[in-house]
Amino acid sequence: MLELLISVLFLWLSYKFIGLALKITWGVAKLIASLLFVVALPSLVICILFAGGLLLIIPVLMMIGAIALLSSSV
Repeated sequence: MLELLISVLFLWLSYKFIGLALKITWGVAKLIASLLFVVALPSLVICILFAGGLLLIIPVLMMIGAIALLSSSV
């Protein structure tokens, strides 16, 4: 009977340890993902600007300016 109790306790603790390991892994993964997002997004924007994105931004800014002028005169 004691052996059965110890086996059940061991299985329960194993289950809890696996759950804790998954929670820790998920937290670390979210931390790494957020750090990569903070570092990679500005780098991506800078790379797009230097790789010819400046030619694309000028017409977009002109359209935004035209819309702003038209909406402010109404």
